[in-house]
Amino acid sequence: MTTQLVLVANAGEGSISVFRFDGTALERLSVASGLTGCSNFVVDTDRDFVYAAVKGSPAGIVTLRLDRESGELTQVSRRDTPRGGLNYVALTKNGSALLGAAYSANYGLIAPVDDGEVGEPTAVVEHLHLHSVAPSSDGRFAYFVSLGDDLVGQYEITDDLELEPLDPVGAAAPAGSGPRHIVLNGAETDAYVITEFSGEVLRFARDQATGILSLVDAASFADALQGLQRGTLGANPLEPRSIWGADVHWGADEQFLWTSERTTSTLAPLKVSEDGSLEDARAFTVTQQQPRGFGMSPDGHFLVAAGEGSTQVSLYEVHGNHLTELQQVETGSGANWVRWV
Repeated sequence: MTTQLVLVANAGEGSISVFRFDGTALERLSVASGLTGCSNFVVDTDRDFVYAAVKGSPAGIVTLRLDRESGELTQVSRRDTPRGGLNYVALTKNGSALLGAAYSANYGLIAPVDDGEVGEPTAVVEHLHLHSVAPSSDGRFAYFVSLGDDLVGQYEITDDLELEPLDPVGAAAPAGSGPRHIVLNGAETDAYVITEFSGEVLRFARDQATGILSLVDAASFADALQGLQRGTLGANPLEPRSIWGADVHWGADEQFLWTSERTTSTLAPLKVSEDGSLEDARAFTVTQQQPRGFGMSPDGHFLVAAGEGSTQVSLYEVHGNHLTELQQVETGSGANWVRWV
């Protein structure tokens, strides 16, 4: 049986913690340091490579090899990104290409990958404050979420790893909503985007032949009882207390879509109807301070949440739309990204 691991990025101290999950608890096996400002990473589970986005001068993408038994991460290569650090990375085409999104530098990229080594980008796209990117499972399309432009940039990935814009190139989100992270459903007929400022998950219908997204509807993940104001780009979300959405992931069997909100430090599920529409969140769990990132186990029965304002992660068992905390365990400062592998 393959060992189940949980990896957590700790941007405050530039490290990734590796935990073993035994079905009931987490045990920290190792900590890989020297990853300055690491806020996001992706894992090639077939080859056990970890691609970590790091900040600094220059910023870059560091490839590490994961030893599943010991939990050790060993650096094997690095690709500098002199234009600016990436806030999100994803793999496509069976791990032979890497997609990246850069928030502060306002660009996205695609680059070839060969045996863990990231090559020079073959294409770059421009959107304001890109916050995430997701490929379709067949490797034909890439979706770059632009918080600053309030849209999802949609592109075809060519065989030679160019990014050809679709028509339209941007699937529009509501003005000022601040689209942030995106997930596709299993059938890839719908895409769901969490917003940072409006407290919504937006549902886009997806044409599987053309890859084009069209906004259909939305539902709220913000707790109305908390009296949060609508967030604004560049403003302090804590003064006054404003919506500060962060991450989104599927629960078991796609019955719920889980979200995080940082001002209230809550996790909340939105029920998914048979037609793909969402119901407003009704259950809220207070978790680690400012949960920028969290992760669901592959079966959807467990959740690990990290907080930017905490040095611990929380392990939960998932019961429908409710969570039972099983454990809190030390990880490191500025914990902000979680992946189960």
